[in-house]
Amino acid sequence: MSARRILAALILAAATLFTTSAQDFTHPWKGKTVAFLGDSITDPGSVPEKHDWTGKKDMHYWGVLQEMLGIRPYVYGVSGMQWNDVVRQANQLKEEHGDDFDAIMIFMGANDYMANTPLGEWYELRADNAEYAMGCEKFTAPRSYRVLNKDMGTLRGRINVALEELKKMFPTKQIVVLTPLHRGFSTFSDQNIQPDERHANFLGLFIDDYVDAIKEAGDVWAVPVIDIFSLSGLQPMVQEQLQYFSNEKTDQLHPNGNGHNRLGKTLYYQLAALPCIF
Repeated sequence: MSARRILAALILAAATLFTTSAQDFTHPWKGKTVAFLGDSITDPGSVPEKHDWTGKKDMHYWGVLQEMLGIRPYVYGVSGMQWNDVVRQANQLKEEHGDDFDAIMIFMGANDYMANTPLGEWYELRADNAEYAMGCEKFTAPRSYRVLNKDMGTLRGRINVALEELKKMFPTKQIVVLTPLHRGFSTFSDQNIQPDERHANFLGLFIDDYVDAIKEAGDVWAVPVIDIFSLSGLQPMVQEQLQYFSNEKTDQLHPNGNGHNRLGKTLYYQLAALPCIF
C-alpha cells in the first residue's frame, strides 16, 4: 500500500473514532440532582431581567443547566449573603433532603468583598513536637505545626469552616466552588451604592484579591474551583458588555437573562470535565 493510501486510511480511522466517541459521550452531570448555595445571583427570588435577543425564557444559570442537562436543582442562595452563611444553607439542605442529592455548588464571595471582610490566613502556625523513626533510631524533634484558621471574621477562615463542615456532613458528595464575577457600578438605593471593580474596598483590597483567595481553596480543600471570573466572558467594565447585565445605568453587577444564559453554558462545558458522583 502506498504512503498516500496509508495516510488516507489513518485519517479516516481517526475521523471515525472521533465521531463515535462524540456520539457516545454522556455528560457526567446529566440528570443529576445538584444543590446550589450562594447569594443574589443564585437566589431564586432574584429574577433575571429578560433576554433581549435569544428569545429564551428568563432563567438563572442553574435553570440553564436544568434545561441543558435535565438536572434537578435544589436552590438555597439568598441575596446579600457571604461565605459565613454557607453552613446555614447546607444545614437547611440537610434538613430538607438528607443525602438525597448528588453534588453541591457554592457561588459566593462578592458580598465578602463589599463588606470589607479581611482575607485572613489559611493556617495558624504553632510549635509542636513530632515523632520520627529513621532506621533503628526513634526520636522526637520540634517542628512547626499548622492548624486551620477558623476566624469567621476573615474570608479564609469562613471558607475553612464551611468546607470542613460540608466535607463532614456530605463526605461522599462532589463539591464545586465558583469564583465571583467581574463587577460594575450598581445603585440599589441611597443606602446601597456599590462602586465598580476599579475601586478597592475600605481595606484597600480589590475583588481580584477575593477571587484569588477563593481559587486557593481548591488547593487547601481538594475541591474543584471553576474560575468564572476568567471564563464567563462577562466583563461589565466594557460598555458593549452591559447587554449581559440587569441595567446598564443602575445594576452592572447582576447578570440578566442573557448573562445567566452565557454563564450556564460556560458551566455546562466546565462541568463536563468533572465527575458528579463517585
